[in-house]
Amino acid sequence: MKRARIAVHGIVQGVFFRVNTAKAARELGLKGYAKNMPDGSVEIVAEGPKDKIDELIEFCKKSPGASEVSKIDVKFGKAKNEFGGFEVKR
Repeated sequence: MKRARIAVHGIVQGVFFRVNTAKAARELGLKGYAKNMPDGSVEIVAEGPKDKIDELIEFCKKSPGASEVSKIDVKFGKAKNEFGGFEVKR
């Protein structure tokens, strides 16, 4: 099990990016959250099998919905098993 902290930049706030990402993450069986950040990016913390996290990253790169993703930064680490599911945070 892995943990990824993903910073997604571009037009990703106010376009249902977090909702679409959370739905995709749940379908992949991942746990964690998606949260708007003050700099206009979205932070995603996802835990689960690395191949499923990689699928989520690929999903984000495709700019779901009305979003326009310009850059994604990813940092991997060990899973902390602190989440019960995948949620959208404010």
